[in-house]
Amino acid sequence: MGKYLDIIKNAYSGYWNYLKNEIITINHWDNFFYGLIVISILVWILEIAFPWRKDQSIFRKDFWLDTFYMFFNFFLLNLIVLIALTDTAAIFFDDILGLVGLSIANFQLFDVDELPLWLGLLIFFIVSDFTQWNTHRLLHRIPFLWNFHKVHHSVKEMGFAAHLRYHWMEPIVYKSLLYIPIAIIGGFDAKHVAIVHFFSITIGHLNHANLGWDYGVLKYIFNNPKMHIWHHARELPKKGSYGVNFGLTLSIWDYLFKTDYVPYNGKDIELGFHGDENFPKDFVGQEIYPIKLKK
Repeated sequence: MGKYLDIIKNAYSGYWNYLKNEIITINHWDNFFYGLIVISILVWILEIAFPWRKDQSIFRKDFWLDTFYMFFNFFLLNLIVLIALTDTAAIFFDDILGLVGLSIANFQLFDVDELPLWLGLLIFFIVSDFTQWNTHRLLHRIPFLWNFHKVHHSVKEMGFAAHLRYHWMEPIVYKSLLYIPIAIIGGFDAKHVAIVHFFSITIGHLNHANLGWDYGVLKYIFNNPKMHIWHHARELPKKGSYGVNFGLTLSIWDYLFKTDYVPYNGKDIELGFHGDENFPKDFVGQEIYPIKLKK
């Protein structure tokens, strides 16, 4: 038990020092704090310059709530729970395997560091995105998980910051299901992972932005605003009663597995879910909603 307490303690202190350094030091390109700010401002400028819904305010409904969510989920949530939980779970999992004489290294198919950088990054990106696509489907399919995912679907007007409005339980689910697939392909240098991370953030922001883009023929590969808005539609088709268009960065999984749905221009469709009129409108209420629901 003492070992796990030390891991948690070191995780907290390590991430706190990292976060302080990210805010104070801006002279490295893979700075996630300022990277998020730059991406957000650029996509917001695109929203302002090329608005799809021209009558939607620049400071749309829940703009500031979503902005708070963006920084809370991207940085403070890691400090509060995710980093310590992730580090502890990884060691605990390896200790369990050790009881039968194994380690996570026994399941590693290859090490991406031994591949050309572009190929390693591509494999890392595809494996991560496919795993997250499947995880996203589970968030819609399993009632227990859907009650957490409702936070994200409570958005009534789309904008870039809605990308990071989600309940703290979601990244726990995503990270847990990503652990083994990523371990199988081996580790990556943090600076290299940042390339994939920044790209995914940008696509995610664009997907939720007030933009009427679909990227032409590339819409069959990359998720886009015209496709993703149907994922947030209040009225779902019979063929996708649990949801449609589950892609995060790539749309190709939806086309391959027949979960794609873009029946017409969805610029003005109603967003949300049935019963969202009774869903909490504030941060604290949304965070404790699944707990209150259980009671």
